[in-house]
Amino acid sequence: MSFFKKLFGGNGKKQDDNKPDINALLSSPDTNNALIEIYDYISKLGDTLDPLTEPQKNFYYNQELEREINNGGFSQFFYNSSGDFAHETLTSLRAIGATKTANILQQAIDQFPDSIVPKERLHRQNILEQIHDKAGEIWDQLDEKFYKYEDNLYDLNWGYIKQNRSSF
Repeated sequence: MSFFKKLFGGNGKKQDDNKPDINALLSSPDTNNALIEIYDYISKLGDTLDPLTEPQKNFYYNQELEREINNGGFSQFFYNSSGDFAHETLTSLRAIGATKTANILQQAIDQFPDSIVPKERLHRQNILEQIHDKAGEIWDQLDEKFYKYEDNLYDLNWGYIKQNRSSF
């Protein structure tokens, strides 16, 4: 089963005919709905992240981080498929200017041996079992820091999309 199909269901086929009008979305007064529509569109572009532009990937990584942390913290982020892209997410946060959030994520990543989060999920989950007692306490503290939203991820992602509108 494909990566996106596992995450979102559907047939995983490219959906360019359903591409949202990015300019209309960016001028919409309902920015929250616009962000959701952009995320939904990106999530359905294919079976892998390969068809995505770099700005689309960055937006996707940032959204996945926020969804996972708000739903179950760093433990859930690393346990689920979102953890496959932990290092890319660090880069994506820096790309939008979310330096405080990137620092929090780096501290979470640092709990892994040699600060390397394995891309392979089963391998990563085995490591999580070994480090969870110690790392879990630190991740709980980092969850609390994340929830303070010292970086306004909403505004930073919105601004990033506006700056890179031709890539969406």
